[in-house]
Amino acid sequence: METIKVKLTLTEGILGTSPFNEDIYRDFIGSKAPDASTIEDEVAAIGADAVTEKGMTGFPRDENGKPFIYDYQIKGFFKDACSMLNRVGGKDENGKKKKLNESSKLTAFKKIIDGMIFVSPRQIPIDFDGEVTLCQRPLRAQTMQGERVALAISEEIAAGATITFEITVLDESHLAAVREWLNYGKLRGLGQWRNSGKGRYVWDEIDDSGNVVGGNNEYVKARK
Repeated sequence: METIKVKLTLTEGILGTSPFNEDIYRDFIGSKAPDASTIEDEVAAIGADAVTEKGMTGFPRDENGKPFIYDYQIKGFFKDACSMLNRVGGKDENGKKKKLNESSKLTAFKKIIDGMIFVSPRQIPIDFDGEVTLCQRPLRAQTMQGERVALAISEEIAAGATITFEITVLDESHLAAVREWLNYGKLRGLGQWRNSGKGRYVWDEIDDSGNVVGGNNEYVKARK
C-alpha cells in the first residue's frame, strides 16, 4: 500500500455539478453515491434553500461556506480517463489489443478503481481567489419533434484554483496508471462541460516536506 499527495492547478475554469434542486439531487444523483447513508449530508451541503433556480448546478459548501468536490468525483474522473486511454493503440496483426500504456494493461479497471484505489478526504476543498461566477451555455438535442435548445447554468470557479488531496493504492503497481490518469487532465478535465475544455488542470506530486517531486506542472517555480 502506498499513498501520494497531489495538487491540481486548474488551467481552465471548473463548473459545479450538483443540482441546487434538493429533490433532484436526492432522487437521481445522491442515490448514486457510493455510500447511500451519506445522501442527506450531501443534500444539506448543497444549500438548496439559498438558490431558487431549479435547473442550476453548483458546488456543495462545507460548514464555513467553502466550495468543495467529493472524493468519488475524482474516482469518476479516473474511470473516464482509463476508459479513453484504454482505446489508444488499436490491435496488432493478430487481432490482439495493443498495450501501449498503463491503462490498457488493466482488466476490469472499474473494479480496481472502486476497490483498490482510494481518494481522501471525502470533501476536497477548492482553494481560489476571487468570486464564484456563473457560466451559461445552450444545450442542444435532436428529438422526434426536432431540435430542442435549453439553457444550462452552472457555478464556475476560474482557472488558477487548486485542489489538493491524497490517493492511496493497495497495490503499488497501480501507481503508474494513476499518474497516467492525472496527466490526462491536461487534455480533459473535471466537472461539467469538459468536452469544451472546462476543468482542465496540471498537477504536482508533493512529498511529506511539501516539495514537488513529480507531476506535469512545468510552471511551478519550485521545480528546477
